[in-house]
Amino acid sequence: MRLMSHRLQILVPDVLDRRIRKAAQRSRQSAGAWVRQAIERALQEPQGADPLDQLSRLGAPTGDIGQLLAEIEAGRG
Repeated sequence: MRLMSHRLQILVPDVLDRRIRKAAQRSRQSAGAWVRQAIERALQEPQGADPLDQLSRLGAPTGDIGQLLAEIEAGRG
């Protein structure tokens, strides 16, 4: 079975183009392959995902800001 490919042309600012090319080079890919993977990852993210859920999946601290600040201050002592 042969997969169809479609050309998608987008315009990006010079700064973004340099960032894409550097990221692709670091991962030893072409810029096109890197962009395709980035698009796939973006489309796999649930739309409108709750930022707190995303932080908790990363193991980042979440909770009441007052409590978090108190814990930070307590850790400095």
